[in-house]
Amino acid sequence: MMSVNKRFSLGELKKAAQQDIEQVLAEVQAAVDNAPEGDIIAGSEEAVREALARFRQRLYEKAVQLKADAGASAFSPSGRRIGCRSGLAAQGPADGRSPDR
Repeated sequence: MMSVNKRFSLGELKKAAQQDIEQVLAEVQAAVDNAPEGDIIAGSEEAVREALARFRQRLYEKAVQLKADAGASAFSPSGRRIGCRSGLAAQGPADGRSPDR
């Protein structure tokens, strides 16, 4: 079977992540701006680290979803190979026994 490697564009990822980018920038700005005078790094570093971790996770999830969506569009939902059975019936019983038993 031939593998089809569909890709998604940087533009698609930028569009999908735009709201998350705005949110993380606002969180970083607020954390640094609200840190105590003379203690900016210690007063903001953890909040910035947490905001960036949440952003990293959301961005990665969006990228994986875009990749999955790109790959899904490469195949016809009704496209099957001749002689290929699909679905649960084709897999047989869950216990691995043949249907004759």
